[in-house]
Amino acid sequence: MDEVDRQLLRRYRVRLVSELQVAELWDALLSRELFTRDMIEEIQRAGSGSRRDQARQLVTDLETRGRQALPLFISCLEDTGQGTLASFLRSSRQAAKQDPEAVRPLGHLVPVVVGPMGLKSKEQRVVKLEPSQPALGNLTPVVLGPEELWPARLRPEVLRPETPRPVDIGSGEAHDVCAPGKIRGHAHMAYILDSDPCGHCLIINNVNFCPSSGLSTRTGSNVDCEKLQHRFRWLRFMVEVKNDLTAKKMVTALMEMAHLDHRALDCFVVVILSHGCQASHLQFPGAVYGTDGCSVSIEKIVNIFNGSGCPSLGGKPKLFFVQACGGEQKDHGFEVACTPSQGKAFDSDSEADAVPYQEGPRTLDQLDAVSSLPTPSDILVSYSTFPGFVSWRDKKSGSWYIETLDGVLEQWARSEDLQSLLLRVANAVSEKGIYKQIPGCFNFLRKKLFFKTS
Repeated sequence: MDEVDRQLLRRYRVRLVSELQVAELWDALLSRELFTRDMIEEIQRAGSGSRRDQARQLVTDLETRGRQALPLFISCLEDTGQGTLASFLRSSRQAAKQDPEAVRPLGHLVPVVVGPMGLKSKEQRVVKLEPSQPALGNLTPVVLGPEELWPARLRPEVLRPETPRPVDIGSGEAHDVCAPGKIRGHAHMAYILDSDPCGHCLIINNVNFCPSSGLSTRTGSNVDCEKLQHRFRWLRFMVEVKNDLTAKKMVTALMEMAHLDHRALDCFVVVILSHGCQASHLQFPGAVYGTDGCSVSIEKIVNIFNGSGCPSLGGKPKLFFVQACGGEQKDHGFEVACTPSQGKAFDSDSEADAVPYQEGPRTLDQLDAVSSLPTPSDILVSYSTFPGFVSWRDKKSGSWYIETLDGVLEQWARSEDLQSLLLRVANAVSEKGIYKQIPGCFNFLRKKLFFKTS
C-alpha cells in the first residue's frame, strides 16, 4: 500500500472503526481475495471479538494487503450496502492523490488533551486536532470517546502501538516513539531493510517424532508455526516451512538455504520449533532434536550461515529464534510482590520441550560444529528459555514464547527495534505460570534492527 492510502486509513481510522459493519464484509473480502479465510478468522478473534475491535483490526491489517488494497476495500463496501462510507473514502482518496500533502502523517497531529484519569462519566472526552482540507493551517477538532482511546480488552502483556512510550536509542535518554524514524535511515546506526521482500525466513516445525526416539508429540506447535508464518509474511519475508525433519534433513534444509543468492536481500531468519537439550558449546548453547532423535547443535545451525558458508549474507543481520528446551531444570521462581492478575495459570495442557542432556551417539556431528568458529557478527540468537531450563508449551495455544513474540511483533514492530521487542517478550513470559521461564538472546548485531512493516 502506498503512503497516501496508508495515511488516509490512519487519518479516518476513528470514523471507520465507528461505522464499519464488518459482519457483512467477510464474504466480499474473501471473494476479492483481499484476505484469506485464516486472516479473517484472526480478525474476528481480535480483542473481545466485538464489532469495534474487529473493525479496528481490519483497518490495521488492511495496510499490509498490497497497493490495490484500498480501492478493493472500497468496492467491498459498495457491494455490502455501505455506500456512504465508500463514497467518502473514494472522494477523499481522489483528493489526496491530487494533493498528497493534504493527508499528513499522524506524527504531525497536535497532542491530545486528556482530562483527569479519575473521571468515569460518559461526558468525558478527548479533543484531537487534525489539519482540515484543503487549508493545512485550519485545525478541526475531532472528538473521541474514552472507548476508542482505551479499548476494553488489550492483548495480554502487550500494549497498543498507539500508546506513547519512551524508547531507548542508546544514549541513555528517553525519546518518544518517533525517534526510531530518525535512526532507520542512517546506515551507521541501523541496518537498512529496504528490499521487498526483505529476505528469506525458514521455519522448521518438528511435531511428530519416531517412536524409537523416546520424544513426545509436540502438540500445539502447529499453532506456533501458523502464527509465525503470518507474522513474518507481514514483516515482508518469504516464508518457507519444513515439517518433521530428521537431524540430517534439518542440516540439509539449512545448507540449501545458505547456498541461495541473498545479495538482493537485506536480512535472513531461521525459526526452530522442536524438542531441545543441553550440548557442549563454545559460543551458542543448546541443541535441537530432529524427528529421529538425533540432535543438531545451535552452533552448527548458526555457523552454516557464517561468512564462508554464506558469503551473500555477509554484513547482513541473521536472526535465529529457537523454541526448545535448554535442559530439564524446572524453575519455581522466587517470591516478589505482584498483583493476583499477573501470570498465566499452569494447567494440564502445559508441557515441556525438554529431553535429557545427551553427550553420546545421539548427537549429530557435534564436534564439527565447534571445531573452527569464526568471530560472529550480524547474528542474533533468541532462545525461548535460559540454558539448562525447561521451555513451556500449551497444547491449545502454543508455546509461551512464540505466542508472546507474535503479539509483541504485531503491536510494536512498527516503532521499536528488535532488542527492545525482545525485552518486552522476556518481561511478559517471565510473569507467566507457576513454573517460570525467561527468554534471552546472544546478540552479535552491530546496529539496531527495525523490521520492514510498510
